[in-house]
Amino acid sequence: MPKLELIATTTFGLEAIVKREVEHLNYKISKVENGKVTYMGDESAIVKSNLWLRCADRVLLKMGEFSVLSFEELYQQTKALPWEEWIPIDGKFTVNGSSVKSKLYSVPDCQSIVKKAIVDRLKEFYQCQWFTETGADFTTKVSILKDIATLTIDTSGSGLHKRGYRVQDVAAPIKETLASAMVQLSFWKPGRILADPFCGSGTIPIEAAMLAKNIAPGLNRKFVSEEWPAISGQLWKACRKEAYNAIAYDLVLHIQASDIDAKAIEAAKENAVEAGVDDCIHFKVMPASKLTPADNHGIIICNPPYGERIGEKEKLISVYHDLKKILEKDKTWSLYLLTSDERFESIFSEKPADKRRKLYNGRIEVTYYQYYGEKPKRKERT
Repeated sequence: MPKLELIATTTFGLEAIVKREVEHLNYKISKVENGKVTYMGDESAIVKSNLWLRCADRVLLKMGEFSVLSFEELYQQTKALPWEEWIPIDGKFTVNGSSVKSKLYSVPDCQSIVKKAIVDRLKEFYQCQWFTETGADFTTKVSILKDIATLTIDTSGSGLHKRGYRVQDVAAPIKETLASAMVQLSFWKPGRILADPFCGSGTIPIEAAMLAKNIAPGLNRKFVSEEWPAISGQLWKACRKEAYNAIAYDLVLHIQASDIDAKAIEAAKENAVEAGVDDCIHFKVMPASKLTPADNHGIIICNPPYGERIGEKEKLISVYHDLKKILEKDKTWSLYLLTSDERFESIFSEKPADKRRKLYNGRIEVTYYQYYGEKPKRKERT
């Protein structure tokens, strides 16, 4: 099969991490834009990208991109694309759309025209007049930005943040993709303690353990493209087998996950079991104020409550003070904290954060604050 063009969509602010993940899979990046990373690969790239990308939202197969100023142009150029290479005679193809700053601004009309163009192309190829659409799903999207239309097919199905390990949930959980990004943006690595004193259902500790043990995040779930005839079932089996063999089963980790809510800890334990990392995370019901640095150069990565309800914001001040005391006990510890509370930095410390990064938790704009502890001393040569 010739080279394919794929798009890994991502939350704004995580493009650089997804770019690095794609490059780690040895695929050539062709473009990085807001919310997406475009790259080249073959059919195995569809499989490996879905299995291995930790911070992307979806993997899209790019069918074509062209300028459109009329509905006739949209129809003709859509029909010219080789849809039959992917969509079988019984394939189900829903068409979604978006249009921004373009002459063709009616999204429903654009969707209808793209659907008609695909149907007409497939009618000619399969020599039939109608389709049952009872087979595999090929969700197609037409995105028009400044009169440039991009047509894609979704290869993932459910968003990639749905790893398959979340058996139990708690209120307002952080997305798995964002949690993994928080870990990757920190200086944590195996051998150092990682603590999350607001672990909730355990997403940050679990993602950290999966990252460290090299567990493919999509290993325990299904993807819509697994049902596509154009991609061999043997290829999926081979890539999954390769992923299982890549796991660092014997790696020793020091991850502490605590929360004041006992139900949250129970949920976190169950989720860790499903993710296969329950053996390397120590869970405990405990308030953040009781967290005591047990070793030098530990790292706290956390997503404390945002305090969106009336009265909760004031309670957060004591939480910030508790975290400050932890770092004062051992200045080698570092803090990485995600919050939408704009007061955090001024309340937490007189000095500004060493680094801050604007991100999104769902639709909520948040800031990832980073406070670095003292660096480990280099061992003197003898």
